[in-house]
Amino acid sequence: MKAVLFDLDGTLFDTAPDFIRVLNQLRREEQLPPLPDSEIRAVVSNGARALVTLGFGTDENHPTFEGLRQRLLDLYLAHLAEKTQPFPGIEPLLHRLSERGIAWGIVTNKPEAYTTPLMRAFSHLPTPGAVICPDHVANRKPDPEPILLACQQIGCRPEEAIYAGDHERDIAAGRAAGLPTIACSYGYIDNGDDPARWGADHLVHSAEEIWPLLQRHYIENSELGPFNTSGLKTSL
Repeated sequence: MKAVLFDLDGTLFDTAPDFIRVLNQLRREEQLPPLPDSEIRAVVSNGARALVTLGFGTDENHPTFEGLRQRLLDLYLAHLAEKTQPFPGIEPLLHRLSERGIAWGIVTNKPEAYTTPLMRAFSHLPTPGAVICPDHVANRKPDPEPILLACQQIGCRPEEAIYAGDHERDIAAGRAAGLPTIACSYGYIDNGDDPARWGADHLVHSAEEIWPLLQRHYIENSELGPFNTSGLKTSL
C-alpha cells in the first residue's frame, strides 16, 4: 500500500466547533435561540444546505434560504480555523505515515474556497500528496471520480490505497473506486445511522485506532516494514 486517503470534516479534522459557532451566530442575528451542539454536529458532514435547513426549518425552495446559506458560508470563512483541530490520533498518524514514505491525501466534498485556507492553517502537518475538492472533478462523492483522481495525483493504483470517512457516501465512493475502506464512527453521524451497516472493510471508533489497524492488516510486523499487499478486504 502506498497511500492513505481521508475525508476531511468529521474524519481528519473536527470542524464542528466552528460550524456550531457560526450557525448559532446566524440564529442570533435572526432573533432565534442557539441550538444544542449535538444537533449541529450530527449534520455537519451534510454541508451548508443541511445546516441552514436544521437552523431555520426551511428548504431550498424558501425565498430566504439562499441568503441564509450565503451568510452562513461568509461567517464560516471568517472563522473556519478558530476552533477546528485534528481529531486525537490524526497528527501522530500523519507523521508516522510520512516517516515511512507512505503518502496521505484528502478527498472531500468541501469546496476548495474553504478547504485551502483551512489546510493553510495546519501547514505544520506533513504535506498531503493530494487534496481533491468538488471543484476538481465533474462528479463528487459518492461517485468514485475524486478518489481515483487522488490516486492518480499520488501515483498509486486504487488497490494500493485505503480510504477513511465518516459518512456512508465515503464508503460507497471508496468501494466503487476499488479501495479498502475504513468507516469512522467518531465523526458526524446522522441520527439513527449506523456506520457498521455501510459495508466498510473496517470500523474504528476513534482516530487513534487507525494506525494500529494499518499495522495489523496492511503493514508487515516490522515497525519500519513495508505495507503488506496481501490481506485486503479483511474485516476487524
